[in-house]
Amino acid sequence: MDAKERIHGLLKEMSMELLNYIRSQEASAKDRWVPAAQVRNKLELNFVAVPKDNKQYGEKGWLFAIIARLLEDQNLIEYKKIDGKTYCRSFSG
Repeated sequence: MDAKERIHGLLKEMSMELLNYIRSQEASAKDRWVPAAQVRNKLELNFVAVPKDNKQYGEKGWLFAIIARLLEDQNLIEYKKIDGKTYCRSFSG
């Protein structure tokens, strides 16, 4: 197994863990829509995404966004945005 396969395998494992977490939070969310910010914050998935010498103002949820997009591409989660806030839930359709 080469580096690419290992990295993609780890991303798949991470995405399944994220999916399980989202599912576990759906029971307490209105219509199963879990706030994406809540997921990012609870799992501490906000990171600085630039080298130390570059400027970025604050942490960003880029890792969460990448992993969530992998799940969305597989039709495992869906998104909606209300008043500038993003929500996600496992796909039921």
